[in-house]
Amino acid sequence: MRNYSCKAKELVERAERGLSAQFAVFDGIAAANTERVLDAFQARRVSDAHFAGSTGYGLGDAGRDVFDGVVADVFGKESAIARVQLSSGTHTIATALFGVLRPGDTLVSAAGAPYDTLHGVIRRLAEFGVKYRELELTPEGLPDLDGLADAVRDAKAVLIQRSGGYSGRRALDTGKVSEIIEIIRGINKNAVTLVDNCYCEFVETREPDGDLIMGSFIKNPGGGLAPTGGYIAGRSDLVEAAALNLTAVGAENGASLGVNRLMFQGFFLAPHVVAQALKTAALAAAALSELGYGVSPSALEKRSDIVQAIRFGDAETLLRFCRGIQAGSPVDSFAVPEPSEMPGYDCGVVMAAGTFVQGGSVELSCDAPMREPYTAFLQGGLTYEAGRLGVIAGVGQLTDNS
Repeated sequence: MRNYSCKAKELVERAERGLSAQFAVFDGIAAANTERVLDAFQARRVSDAHFAGSTGYGLGDAGRDVFDGVVADVFGKESAIARVQLSSGTHTIATALFGVLRPGDTLVSAAGAPYDTLHGVIRRLAEFGVKYRELELTPEGLPDLDGLADAVRDAKAVLIQRSGGYSGRRALDTGKVSEIIEIIRGINKNAVTLVDNCYCEFVETREPDGDLIMGSFIKNPGGGLAPTGGYIAGRSDLVEAAALNLTAVGAENGASLGVNRLMFQGFFLAPHVVAQALKTAALAAAALSELGYGVSPSALEKRSDIVQAIRFGDAETLLRFCRGIQAGSPVDSFAVPEPSEMPGYDCGVVMAAGTFVQGGSVELSCDAPMREPYTAFLQGGLTYEAGRLGVIAGVGQLTDNS
């Protein structure tokens, strides 16, 4: 049996005692979202026959088509494509952007700079003839609603990234997204609103407004079981435009390759798994703040994504914590994370992730760009019990080496 640090266990247990009310909130959200998912499964008459897969073109894949409908219903949209061919959140967003935009169009990013990995996508859009405009955040790190009106006046599409990525800003809740969209539609009713929903699904009891919302199944909605994939949900004409960009012929193509059952089952479990991740994040915030590190959000704050930012202030402390998270993982616990160059990033990145699905962000992981102020971003936890042990292992690297 692993010998966890007594000092770290005591600190985490002390932090945990103040979180019962917060955990009850997460459980209530999970209960409401589970009912929403169950209703969609039953309305779409999901059956064992839908778990069979397809190959080649994927024509006539009833399971894939029913799953598309379930995703659309749960997210409150006209239609959706949920495809294993979408390999990441970045790929999914790029597929939607290239489906919607044409040469001469203007794309506006309404919440500051998007994820590092999207910068290359924006450069390719520019080569395609798309103009790009980025709305800077306010000094408080919030979207500049006063500047939004001028920015979107001639826009064809507006990208709203909910989670803060590596920027350190707080995630946008669905109410703030609705406020942004209302301003956009009041100025430019023809602008297409695209909401990057990565890390945010099932954190609240509803999903955001938007003409399109997009996300990855190796994050929240895959429930830790989906082996890959992404979704694009929203207006039927825009979903079809994205599908044409993905497959060249539309939504009727795209083989499911025998993973339909994992997609259905992961999506069904996702509300519960997200609650486990939120509990793990709140516990980490409580424990790390007690040690004096800056955390955002704090343990008792409302959350709009599963990401917990922890500001360590120096590279060595950050690396120790990430190595503790890796050591507390079920997979590759023996590995020692080191910073390395990664496509789409302008600096070295350290990634601690002992996950069953490569890059599975709803599983316990911790990553960070190796640049000041040396902030790590912890997310996931398939079960709170395992997430708790991971936090103890990470905290142990700090308390036993201080």
